[in-house]
Amino acid sequence: EVQLQASGGGLVQTGGSLRLSCTASGFTFDDYAVGWFRQAPGKEREGVACVSMSDGTTYYTDSIKDRFIIIKEKDKSAVYLQMYSLKPEDTAVYYCAAAPVRRINMMMPTTAGAYDTWGQGTQVTVSS
Repeated sequence: EVQLQASGGGLVQTGGSLRLSCTASGFTFDDYAVGWFRQAPGKEREGVACVSMSDGTTYYTDSIKDRFIIIKEKDKSAVYLQMYSLKPEDTAVYYCAAAPVRRINMMMPTTAGAYDTWGQGTQVTVSS
């Protein structure tokens, strides 16, 4: 069975750090794009970062640039989202998602509908 497992969320204070993990089972990330999305209460799901597992191309949305880093470990079928300088507005459920990289526009890989495999979500709460 093809699955993604997201983990690493928690409660942190403003300015703190967290590292989210996304691991694959039932398939490998070869030739996939892996994205991190988040959804805050009452808001639409937002794509925040993406990495191409084939060539390492990355994308970050403006609100998290210079604070979040997406890291790939292809041999472990894992992708991490290292988050620094967290703000209360980063509070959301974070999801990882994967799709064959040929289906993803890496210039703007934030269309949730382009991804066909999703993890279950992990809650990140940043207290002020």
